Amino acid sequence: MPTDAIVLLEQLHCIKLLNTESRTEPYIWPALIRIDDNTIATPELVDLFAPVIGNARVVIKDSMRAGQTASIPSSVGILRARFDDNLMTRRLILVVALLENDETPRSAMEAGFRAFNSELRAAIARPETAPTFQVRDVAPDILLFANLGAVQLNNGFGIDQCRRVVAVAGADALILHFNALQEAVQPEGNTNFAGLLKKVEAVCQAFAAEGVPVIAKEVGWGFSKDDARRLADAGISAIDVAGAGGTSWSQVEMHRAENESDARVAAAFISWGIPTVDAILNVREAAPQLPVIASGGLRDGIDIAKCLALGATMGGMAGPFLKAANKSVEAVIETVDELAREIRIALFAAGCKDIPILQTASVLIEQH
Repeated sequence: MPTDAIVLLEQLHCIKLLNTESRTEPYIWPALIRIDDNTIATPELVDLFAPVIGNARVVIKDSMRAGQTASIPSSVGILRARFDDNLMTRRLILVVALLENDETPRSAMEAGFRAFNSELRAAIARPETAPTFQVRDVAPDILLFANLGAVQLNNGFGIDQCRRVVAVAGADALILHFNALQEAVQPEGNTNFAGLLKKVEAVCQAFAAEGVPVIAKEVGWGFSKDDARRLADAGISAIDVAGAGGTSWSQVEMHRAENESDARVAAAFISWGIPTVDAILNVREAAPQLPVIASGGLRDGIDIAKCLALGATMGGMAGPFLKAANKSVEAVIETVDELAREIRIALFAAGCKDIPILQTASVLIEQH
């Protein structure tokens, strides 16, 4: 027997209007979008269950103000959808377009579909893993980035798949990481980086139109000046330098190697890369307009303060948090507190009342 789903919308509550003195005469066009085995990887809108647009063009409330609530008529508030029993994957997305005047609701439905049809690389291939990437519900206010290997743009991933990556995580930005050396020393590595920059540029242009920043990230070998310049020209919004000095992914691959020969090749590159300090300076010189995220070997708040003084916008680290997480949640919270205290004390000791002053002050000693 087919499975029927029914959704009932009862009330519309106006939380906020852009102009506090204004009023609105809203109508809604709700829709249930069906996702099943046949449509989950499809980038286009497939099955849509919605009221006839003419029925939906019923004003919910005349002169509605912020804070008011109105009942939704049954002609537009009841939606039904049906699934066949032989489908393993069954999902329904409810998208409600809030409209005024003669706006077209179809575009709103398509945007809602793109926002949900959203698996990170692993989740696209295995939809059952998608919930493991969804942390926004427990961290609603955190700055959150979705991370995708840039080389995947040469491996069948396009702009729509990148949108899914961002949407499933509820992310504020998309990171494209460049891990060419790691791929080169992996037995299963993908070294097809040819022509990649044009595809990066296409993603940047599409996301810029949607207000979503795209960040370029190294993974432990840093960016050169030429790298930074070309990424900036492609439309990248920020660069995470991830310089040498932290985790060596070639060393990780050395331990993963299936034979001694592969292990020796990977081990030869353990000390390869541009140090974090040099990578920060490279980006600052080649693309001074871009925010710089400093990472790669940062261990404490003093390291973060030094990177900020070099011109970085923020610092990133993993090791200290992983070590703390292996102990307890309380240890992680304590680590965050200690980092903040170390940064504040570094500012105080350098005679800088805040981070912007640290970023512009001559507090570094040049060694000869």
